[in-house]
Formats: sequence, C-alpha cells, structure tokens
Amino acid sequence: MHDDDRVEQPQPPAQQQPNPMKRGASAAGGFLVALALFWTKIKLVLGVLFGLKWLLLAPKLLLSFGSIFLSLWFYAILFGWKFGVVFVLQILVHEMGHYLTFRNYGVPVSLPMFVPGLGAFVSSPMTKDPARNAVAALMGPVFGVAAATVCWGYGLSTGEPFWIAAAYVGFFLNLFNLIPAYPFDGGRVAGAIDGRIWLVGAALLVGFVVLTRNFSPFMLLIVAFVLISSIPRGIAAWRGQVDPREHIAAPMQRVLMAIGYFGLIAIAVAGAAATVSQRASV
Repeated sequence: MHDDDRVEQPQPPAQQQPNPMKRGASAAGGFLVALALFWTKIKLVLGVLFGLKWLLLAPKLLLSFGSIFLSLWFYAILFGWKFGVVFVLQILVHEMGHYLTFRNYGVPVSLPMFVPGLGAFVSSPMTKDPARNAVAALMGPVFGVAAATVCWGYGLSTGEPFWIAAAYVGFFLNLFNLIPAYPFDGGRVAGAIDGRIWLVGAALLVGFVVLTRNFSPFMLLIVAFVLISSIPRGIAAWRGQVDPREHIAAPMQRVLMAIGYFGLIAIAVAGAAATVSQRASV
C-alpha cells in the first residue's frame, strides 16, 4: 500500500480541562437551590405552627365563652331566654369597649370574663398614661350606652315594649357604672379628673341605696366595698396627695375628660328617663 493511500484514523477529541470558576459557580448554585428548598420547608413548618397558635388561645377562649353561656343560663332562669340573651349581649358590648380601646393602645388585655349576677370584666395592666387609662375606662359605658340606644331605636320602630325595657336596663346599668367611685368605671375616670370626686361618688351611692331602700346583702356588699376603696383615696386627694399613675397632669386633658364623662352621664340619665316614661305609658 502506498504511503499516500493510508487512511488517517480519526483522533479522539482532546479532553477539556474543567474550569475551576464554572465548577465553583455550579456548586454555589446547587447550594443556593438547596438553601432555598430548606427555607421553603422552614417557612411551611413555621406557617403551620403559627397557624395553630389558636391552640394556645383555646383555653382562654373556652373560659371566656364558657362564662358567657353560664351567665346566659343564669339570667335566662331569672328573666327568660329573650331578655337573658339581650342582657348578656349588652354587657358584652360594654366590655368590648374596654377591650378594643386597650388593644388600640397596644396594651395586652384579656377577653371578657362573665360572672353570673355580677356582670363581667376585662383584665389589663394600666398604662403609664392616666389619660389613656381614663379613656379605656370611659369607653365601656360609651359602648354600653350606644347599645342601649340601639335597643331604644329598634323598640320605637317596631313598637315592641320589650326593647324599650331592654334599653332602659342598658341606660340604667351604664349610668350606675358611671358612679364616680371605685370599683366602677366612673371611679377611674373621676380619679383621673380630680380624686376628691370619689367622696361625692361614695355619698351618691349611699343616697341611692337609702332612697330606693335597697338593703339587700348584695347591695350592702357593694356599698361596703365602695366605701373601703373610695373614702381613703378621696381623703388623700383632698389633702393634696395625688397618685401620678391615676391623676391626669395636663389641665386641658382633665377638662376634655370631664366634658366627656359628665356629658355621657347626662345622655344616660336622659335615656333612662325617656325609656322609663315610655314603659309607663305602654
């Protein structure tokens, strides 16, 4: 065979040496993908855990709603189911006034807890601002008077005496709660304005009991508690011993609070007087 006739054998392609930079980028990309997948799983797990945070609130919800139904059962036995439901709802609206105000201020507050025969309450630490504490105390009766007004308006539109009676009860109970003495909401508001008003509130409560001749053990217990809580505080305020955690320092804030407080008392008195006269005329 001639040398020129030799067929050249194909040579295998030369192996390319791996680029160190590309290899590093590929490893980094794989690491980022793995990290992204890991973070996605973590987010999923955290989402499930935070989605189940209601499990931590379940006992509180159960206790709160359980107390509501217990109070509903209690009042239904005394006054019937219809009035019991409306009465408990009015109390709930009142307490939600406190609850929503504290939440708006960013203050931790418990759900409303009902005590059959004694009403309900929310538990929250007082803020460092006595004006905010007074507003939170006042907003309960504000919501309560508004609920009584709704009952009154519905009673006028339907002509049903039941709703007029429910409105009267709402106005009266919130008015009673505005008495400027501890432990009423009015006591906290009055103390923020001028602690000496506590003495007036204690006298008003005693006068109410004497005029209505309501000497039941329950009422006498309330009077005793109010006198023990309010008289020493009122005397201290009379002597100029003011608690900065309760008394509003700014004069203009005290004036505005007084206008809101006594204005709400006037509205509650007018509502109670109007609904009781309408009940009598029916």
